[in-house]
Amino acid sequence: MKKIMAALAATVTALALSGCATSNTPTTDTGPLTIAKQGSFFVGGRNIESAHLSLLPAYAPSGTIAVEQMYVRFQEPVAAKRPPLVLIHGCCLTGKTWESTPDGRMGWDELFVRRGYPTYVIDQVSRGRSAANPSAIVQVKAGKASAETLPQVFGASQEGAWAIFRFGAKYPEVFPGMQFPLEAQGEFFKQMVPDWLNALPTPNPTVPALSQLAQQLKGAVLMSHSQSGIFPFQTAALDTRGIQGIVAVEPGACPDPKADLKPYLGMPILVLWGDYVELSPRWAPRLKLCREFVAAVNQAGGKAQQIELAQVGLPGASHMLMQDKHSLQIGNWLAQWMDQNIRP
Repeated sequence: MKKIMAALAATVTALALSGCATSNTPTTDTGPLTIAKQGSFFVGGRNIESAHLSLLPAYAPSGTIAVEQMYVRFQEPVAAKRPPLVLIHGCCLTGKTWESTPDGRMGWDELFVRRGYPTYVIDQVSRGRSAANPSAIVQVKAGKASAETLPQVFGASQEGAWAIFRFGAKYPEVFPGMQFPLEAQGEFFKQMVPDWLNALPTPNPTVPALSQLAQQLKGAVLMSHSQSGIFPFQTAALDTRGIQGIVAVEPGACPDPKADLKPYLGMPILVLWGDYVELSPRWAPRLKLCREFVAAVNQAGGKAQQIELAQVGLPGASHMLMQDKHSLQIGNWLAQWMDQNIRP
């Protein structure tokens, strides 16, 4: 009965918020983008001594390198009145997730700047411009360690990613009405990079780096996607300081609803889903767990919502909803949700 009531509550909430999808807010802006400043920096990281950096004669074989640093690129609008927004990409991708879409349209990093949010786009530790540690690979290549010691680095195939991203049930099928711009899929798949996630320590060094960033910004909204979906919650469990809200877009995991929920009770939380989730054996159980987590947080006195975009008039969203054909409508709906629920 509790689960039924929780589901009904989620549906009622979704219907109540459906007006956000049909607001008068423009879904595009082709005028000049005016910003106060832009730049980049690193958060976290530490120096280590390594005896296995290179086998090339032109480079020293050993020395000191930085590891576990997190790259951050930012844009701040003029006279920003909304809290900083930290955008965290998912598996096998980089911060490119939030930039221009594969078919050349405005990405969410620009959209949210236009909506008044300073945006901070990260590359997870050991991904993209947050460099990985090559020592284990060089050590094996030098014959100083066995192949079994190599880090668990993996890549996702285009065919395998098809169902994960819910373009269709399996490659090359397409869900009816699905809004991802498949005519630009070749450009999209160029975004994918080798993933070092399973070679990293626990907790993932990205988590304490996010905590440091949120405090450094003196408050921020953490917006995650897919594999990183759990990161804002792990960051809050580590330290709630600096976290003004959490938006988990299609999270690969939500916290256990039976675990300690205290870290999540003092901040607004949105768990956002696209379409076709119940048709996916991979994603349906995750949606169910997140629904139970949201219900548990609310029962404990928190403020959490789980929204499926089809319920608010935005059907057809894939797992990569920030790049779908109606991504600007989704982004504007999301910006309005943040305006209404997260204090500046």
